[in-house]
Amino acid sequence: MPGAPLLPKSGTHRPGRNGEHASVAACLAASSALELPAHRSKGRAGVPKASQQGLKVLLRHSRIRQRVRQLARQIERDYKGQPLHLICILKGACIFLADLLRELKLPVSVDFIAVSSYGKGSLPSGEVRITKDLDQSIEGLNVIIVEDILDTGLTLNYLYRILQSRKPKTLKIAALLDKPARRIKEVPVDYIGFKIPDAFVVGYGLDYGERYRNLPDVCVVPTVEA
Repeated sequence: MPGAPLLPKSGTHRPGRNGEHASVAACLAASSALELPAHRSKGRAGVPKASQQGLKVLLRHSRIRQRVRQLARQIERDYKGQPLHLICILKGACIFLADLLRELKLPVSVDFIAVSSYGKGSLPSGEVRITKDLDQSIEGLNVIIVEDILDTGLTLNYLYRILQSRKPKTLKIAALLDKPARRIKEVPVDYIGFKIPDAFVVGYGLDYGERYRNLPDVCVVPTVEA
């Protein structure tokens, strides 16, 4: 699989949540021509821009859409016209799922799953409770788990093993963001959008206390640590 774009590390970015393939530095360099003007007064559809909310833009919406399009082409090459069944992990991956669906030129069905993870204090244990299970069997299907961000890998590894036991024909993972600095458990992720630094990120479906999901860009919350 081609490497995901990497984003540059910055001294202003505080440690935070998970991610997928693409380096911040390379990403920002490669996407500079695509970025919107830094001083626009408001975001898309009247949403205040990130700087007005105390956030720092890490990935512009235009760059994300471009990368999602590339991932869709890669998936199409891998499956060669075969039907796909996408499983979205609620709630953060919903926007990533919607954009990926619109780009895929394959027969696609969709289901949703929600999980809660537990640990002692700030230490994750990898124990997962499914709070909303799938609505249909995945036995014999080509399944792709769609996740917003991969960090420790504990929850996604646990969920992968649960779904693998349900006997899909194939089981792969697509994650928009990858935060390798946080990794505790390795996970077989097949499609990665961007590798990001260890910063807490919001927007494009990701939240902080249920806020910021509707921001078009992926942004860093400077005052929040992992």
